[in-house]
Amino acid sequence: MTSSEQRPPKARRGLLWLVLALLVAFGLYSAGWFWLAERVRGEAAQTIAALNGKGIDAECTNLTVSGYPLRFAVACDGLAYEDDARNVAATSGKLSAVATILRPFSPSAEFRGPLRTTAPGMAPLWIDWDRLTADTGLSWPLPSSLRLTAEGLSGQTDPEEGDPVSLFSAGKAETELRPNGQDLVASGRFGDVEIDADAIGGRMVPPFDAVGAATLKNGIAVLQAGTKSLRGQAIEIANLELSSGEARVALSGPLSVDADGLIDARLNIKLTNPKAIAGILSGIIPEQKPQIEQGFAALAMLGSTPSMPLVITKGKASLGFIPLGKIGAVE
Repeated sequence: MTSSEQRPPKARRGLLWLVLALLVAFGLYSAGWFWLAERVRGEAAQTIAALNGKGIDAECTNLTVSGYPLRFAVACDGLAYEDDARNVAATSGKLSAVATILRPFSPSAEFRGPLRTTAPGMAPLWIDWDRLTADTGLSWPLPSSLRLTAEGLSGQTDPEEGDPVSLFSAGKAETELRPNGQDLVASGRFGDVEIDADAIGGRMVPPFDAVGAATLKNGIAVLQAGTKSLRGQAIEIANLELSSGEARVALSGPLSVDADGLIDARLNIKLTNPKAIAGILSGIIPEQKPQIEQGFAALAMLGSTPSMPLVITKGKASLGFIPLGKIGAVE
């Protein structure tokens, strides 16, 4: 028998082993997929039961797990959370989270509004959007990143009686959180932001854009501890820029909040078109209009893009030689 006559059986055996290996791999994958689906259902039920045991009413309405074999999708028709002891409640629309076989460690989720919240010390809120997505990079022990993107974002009060008050709107908003060692880095970009005058006592704020990045020192420990106060925290602002028309303000530098909630900061601030900035500030703080116009007229003599320190000492702020007043204690 020639070698050419022996090859076809060997090729058939090789193909058979390949098919068997693929069938085994697919079987293991299928078993893993359904095991994970059942694990998600079980963990969700246990989490809700544990919260209910603490007097907290939590709900993920009509939880479903689907997408086999190429996707892993988790969906709830609605989310709800109510803690009567703390007088905190929140509800939102449908949640859809998906991870694909090609990108299993980069799941994404889409939320449908509105988000309705109540909390002590603040009016009930109604926050809505055209589209809101979350993208996560999974790693151990913490996610490598978490990015939220919203389009057509808006907020208003949600009173039980009387008319709601519009608060703000933004054409687009993007925020991202990622760890850097023990620190937590936050960055964001907001476009076409409008703040309703009725929400801030009739003060006029023109539409503006914002972009920035900052680092919360020891932010991982702060996040894990569930700390809700800025007191005792330190922040390094890499860049924060606000712009409206020809007016632009950019600042960077360290900022900290002491145990009493008073801010200390040594920031470098760069102004573009001081005259336009003065006009905006005069509308926001009309009671300080003469001082603002006088101070920024002097700044305009330094050029169209002057740079100077913004110093805050125990809540007292000054821009170079211009006093800006006192900032109240923060929580």
